[in-house]
Amino acid sequence: MVVKSSGRREPFDRKKLERGLQRACEKRNISQVTIEEMVNDLEDEAAMLGKTSHELASKTIGDMVLKKLYKLDSVAYIRFASVYRNFKSVQEFVKEIERLGQLSQSRRRRSAGAAGRGRA
Repeated sequence: MVVKSSGRREPFDRKKLERGLQRACEKRNISQVTIEEMVNDLEDEAAMLGKTSHELASKTIGDMVLKKLYKLDSVAYIRFASVYRNFKSVQEFVKEIERLGQLSQSRRRRSAGAAGRGRA
């Protein structure tokens, strides 16, 4: 079961998850196979996390999706985040895009530092 932010519970819906990913990935160079693999991974991960209580917060699932999209495609990530986090203004988009840029820069610096240390 998925526990919504309102406290309402509903059955986990694989198709709903897939539709959300398809919308986020629309017109991006992301194959349907990649989306299906992501859905499979997310479904498995959700099953493991909800194993004992048979429930999982929708926020947890949304965060898992964002993590996967962040690694896959920044535009799909922003699209999903805008719906998931319910952006209400352009400023919220801009803030998230700036945060995404900062995370990418930080990740590049860490990997460049690790590569430089390995060459000694």
